[in-house]
Amino acid sequence: NNPVERAIRSLALGRKNWLFAGSDTGGQRAAAIASLIATAKLNGLDPEAYLRRVLERIADHPVSRVAELLPWNLPSDADAAAT
Repeated sequence: NNPVERAIRSLALGRKNWLFAGSDTGGQRAAAIASLIATAKLNGLDPEAYLRRVLERIADHPVSRVAELLPWNLPSDADAAAT
């Protein structure tokens, strides 16, 4: 029970903030970002470093290969530090 409560605490604390996403599309985009951040954490990545890395690479990255930028396709922070 405690691990689950810790995992959802950030979403529960921001619950009232999610009401002001601006529109349904804004809410969907906020959900997509929250999913990316949670997936990065589950894959051993620092979410801020992951987003920084993706934003630096995405402008020159072909759309047909965007799946390469997903969290499970990038090396974890521990793997990157070892190399």
